[in-house]
Formats: sequence, C-alpha cells, structure tokens
Amino acid sequence: MLTYFDSRIMTSHQVENIELFYGLYIIVWLFTSSRLQEDPPAGVSGAPTDNNIMIWNAVIFGPHDTPFEDGTFKLTLEFTEEYPNKPPTVRFVSKMFHPNVYADGSICLDILQNRWSPTYDVSAILTSIQSLLDEPNPNSPANSLAAQLYQENRREYEKRVATIVEQSWLNFNDDEEKEPKKDS
Repeated sequence: MLTYFDSRIMTSHQVENIELFYGLYIIVWLFTSSRLQEDPPAGVSGAPTDNNIMIWNAVIFGPHDTPFEDGTFKLTLEFTEEYPNKPPTVRFVSKMFHPNVYADGSICLDILQNRWSPTYDVSAILTSIQSLLDEPNPNSPANSLAAQLYQENRREYEKRVATIVEQSWLNFNDDEEKEPKKDS
C-alpha cells in the first residue's frame, strides 16, 4: 500500500517508521520537560507553552556577582520538527544589553549555531546562555556598542546593564500585556 506523505509516495512501512520516529520525538520532549521541572539547574526555568509544545517560555536569573545579578530575563525557545538534530531559535523577550545579543533578542552563541549537538537539552541551552551573560565573547559581537563598552569602558557597560536589570523587574509582567491577543 502506498501513501502520500511529505511530498513523496511512501510505502506503509516507511510511514510506520515516521510515526515511530515522531512517537519517540514526543517521548524525548516529555523527558526534557519533566527533567527541567523536577531538577532545574540553579537560576533557570522553562516549560512549553500551554497550546504548543514546540514553543517554550523560559526565565534566566542574572548570575550572582555579575553585572546581571538580580535580573529576571524572559526568553522564548522555538523548536522545529528537526530538533534535536537542529537547535531551537532562542530569543530574549526581555530587553538586553550584551555583546552577544542582537537588537531583536536573538543570541550569538556557538552551541545554538555551528557547535550544536543533539545531546543538548533545554537545561544545557539555558545554563549556557546564563554563563554567556557573565562571559561574553566580544570578538563575535551581535551588539557592537556593547562589545566596545565591555572592552574599553567597563564602568559604562555595567551602568547600561544595571539599567537593563532594573527594567527586567519593572517589565517582567508587562511582557505578557504587550503580546497581541488573538481574536476568539
């Protein structure tokens, strides 16, 4: 028996293999989600949205003894069907001033690009981003002003980061209000 699937004609055996793959895929998702919920790394949390397992909301708390200390930063992770073979798209929702964060919130981090490995889970991604906050790579800047200040005028850099940290407290709940509501 032949079935039309993914723009090709496939045998029912091939379709069964694909269904098995997606079943395993869901199991991986559930494991990742439950592991993050039951034993979260310090300073990070995340979970799938209520209506879409492929979109996660996350929070990273600024690491202790860093300019980002006491900050509460929201992120989104958007997965595709190619996960875990391809990394999710990760963006800060909270405003960020950092050498490796673009204006749109996307993050320049090697494990989200050319050094991605299918072994990385959400916990690894979030803890890597949390580490990046204190250990930026100014040689690969996404924000050239932040990179320049980080290297040449650390006091001004830290002053701008302090402003972002304060905004993270004030705007933490406002981010939900800014998101457009869908008509029912």
